[in-house]
Amino acid sequence: MPAIGLLGDVMLGRSVGDTLRDEPAAELWSEELRSLCASLDLMICNLECCVSERGERTRRIPGKPFFFRAPPAAVAALQSIHVRAVSLANNHALDYEEEALADTLGLLSDGGVAAAGAGRGAEAARRPVVVEAGGVRIGLLCVSDHPHEYAAGPVRYGIAHADLERGLPDWLLDQLGRLHERCELAIVFAHWGPNMSAAPSPWQRRAAAAFQDAGADLVAGHSAHVFHGIEWKAGGPVLFDLGDALDDYHVDPVLHNDLGVLAIWRPGAGDDELELVGLKLAYC
Repeated sequence: MPAIGLLGDVMLGRSVGDTLRDEPAAELWSEELRSLCASLDLMICNLECCVSERGERTRRIPGKPFFFRAPPAAVAALQSIHVRAVSLANNHALDYEEEALADTLGLLSDGGVAAAGAGRGAEAARRPVVVEAGGVRIGLLCVSDHPHEYAAGPVRYGIAHADLERGLPDWLLDQLGRLHERCELAIVFAHWGPNMSAAPSPWQRRAAAAFQDAGADLVAGHSAHVFHGIEWKAGGPVLFDLGDALDDYHVDPVLHNDLGVLAIWRPGAGDDELELVGLKLAYC
């Protein structure tokens, strides 16, 4: 079975994006992290920004304080740690509206990075991606519980959105069921819950159990910017929040959003199935 690495929030805009314009993209990451990622069969992350030189700040959400847009060199930054699949189902994919999200999808595709969780029309946004690693087909199903203003419409660009606190909608269950017909392993990658929370909410635990009951082999999440504990059930591990991987955010002195993990999942490896590598973000 393959060794699969998962990172939480990767934000390559604002001052990180300024650095990308002036320095080699690989230098955003430590040599140790680049080497470790290169040893894995597949790297996945949540890309918490759009990648584009176009677009205007969205007005969909009155009072929205943060807007993240990365330059095209962001794709090289992902490639430098061997990321081959990303989630775009999050609260920053449409920060610079539809043309920037369209650019993001195009630039990622051109760079050989598969993207799930966003697209033109709800059907495309909700569609999982399947990537091969170590001779195994791995499905990635991505969803975000916020903001509903970014949800893809029938023919408009947007994200795969679901109010997970109220339960799993039929489309999520259908997609997960069909995913197992196409691949050997299915990962649910969810952007869920509020920022700067110290632990998963009861509804997140219920949703994770429902994902496992529907066939998810691994459930992993992000959004809080803080690492949460894990839960292990018969259906496999649940990584409620991986914490931050790269950003320029202010560091909370109590919750320490500058600390995250690289989760390495080796399905079926017994005691070695899950390895958590601690990360300290120095950039912010």
